[in-house]
Amino acid sequence: MNSSTIASKVWSFCTTLRDDGVGYGDYLEQLTYLIFLKMADEYSKPPYKREVGIPADYTWDKLRSKRGAELEGFYIELLRQLGQQKGILGQIFTKSQNKIQDPAKLYRLIDMVDSTQWARMDADVKGDIYEDLLERNAADTKSGAGQYFTPRSLISAMVECLKPEPRKTIADPACGTGGFFLAAYDYLNDSKHFTLDKEDKDFLKHKTFHGNEIVANTRRLCLMNMFLHNIGEIDGDSMVSPNDALIAPSGETFDFVLANPPFGKKSSMSFTNDEGEQESEDLTYNRQDFWATTSNKQLNFVQHIRTMLKTTGRAAVVVPDNVLFEGGAGETIRRKLLDNTDLHTILRLPTGIFYAQGVKANVLFFDNREASPNPWTKEVWYYDYRTNVHHTLKKKPIRYEDLQDFIQCFNPANRHERKETWNEEMNPEGRWRKFSYEELIARDKTSLDVFWLRDKSLTDLDNLPDPEDLAEEIIENLEAGLDSFRKVYQSLSGG
Repeated sequence: MNSSTIASKVWSFCTTLRDDGVGYGDYLEQLTYLIFLKMADEYSKPPYKREVGIPADYTWDKLRSKRGAELEGFYIELLRQLGQQKGILGQIFTKSQNKIQDPAKLYRLIDMVDSTQWARMDADVKGDIYEDLLERNAADTKSGAGQYFTPRSLISAMVECLKPEPRKTIADPACGTGGFFLAAYDYLNDSKHFTLDKEDKDFLKHKTFHGNEIVANTRRLCLMNMFLHNIGEIDGDSMVSPNDALIAPSGETFDFVLANPPFGKKSSMSFTNDEGEQESEDLTYNRQDFWATTSNKQLNFVQHIRTMLKTTGRAAVVVPDNVLFEGGAGETIRRKLLDNTDLHTILRLPTGIFYAQGVKANVLFFDNREASPNPWTKEVWYYDYRTNVHHTLKKKPIRYEDLQDFIQCFNPANRHERKETWNEEMNPEGRWRKFSYEELIARDKTSLDVFWLRDKSLTDLDNLPDPEDLAEEIIENLEAGLDSFRKVYQSLSGG
């Protein structure tokens, strides 16, 4: 069977469990435990004969031999025991719980996983199956998993522009389900780009990737995703830390950082007050290596990512619009970014491409530099892929092909040989335009929120998108507005 057939088979079982109140996310979690355990079993036997770290009392064979209430009790105990192990094994099973209350259905799921030889399956096929499941999970709005999922077409374009190289380190301080790692892995492993020798391949598998993900469930999905794509070892250490990346400097620096930090402006911490009620408090990170102190999470991530880079390091980071125009700490950080790094490119993204609704985002591309009395940024090149662009998640999702023009304009082969497509007289509709450091620094609050194209829908009724697209866009914006009002209400009521 090919990957889409297996993915459909695996996913179809989820609809059976929906009747028992098992959501997509819970199902994917249980599937992760079982596939990992089955693969560990396969690796422990010939021809591999690996020491996989599974205690003898909690093997796949023991699990498969149980039925009914005995199976349910054994599975719960197995999850608890494996969560106490070291390395990737312990991280995948940390805080694991059984969400399938019907032992007969649990047995059917175990039987389905058992029917596939996962270790022998090509890494591309395994990886495709799991990526397909992650995307289906992200598309399920109730699960909330969409906030950890960046469109793979956008990720691929960012990787292609950044051009990672063999034997260089790649980090993501909020790595979600590991999309950036997998795209970078595929890019480096592609014979079109590089011919890797044995040492290169070993470095790629064991030493290239470093991530942080504080949500335990998302972290286990990330580790499984990487593992199925042949990154890391079943008995090796975890490449993804459970620590909050913003609390302290990372301790080491990296060649490349690719990231889409979580949306939502403020960092907050929940606690129970004296009356036993839940309260939350804004978190401000006081770090000596930051340019400004703020509770704005995105601005903190931008600062943190700059500290993660080697002096020759390069970054591509998805940020919401507020990072480009917010005053106070935002202005300080933008000035410092222009002065201390070469902030050479900003891609303005359309709405309707993220599962978190109504988000207006951009990609910042910047190269770190050593200290200098003169600003490193000479000019910032903008690509406006927002004005007069309409995407929706279901009917018209963003594709890799949609970003081809941007990639060509970016010119990854030599970004110092770029040509504007915008021209005041000849091509006022050009999407690719540069602004000098002097022009940007002179703007109010050093705002980098720059647009120049005319919105045709405001003046030309024939240019409106299809009614269906408009309706989906309106629903997305209303839901995003409602979500924002909820957050305002929660902060006013102290909830």
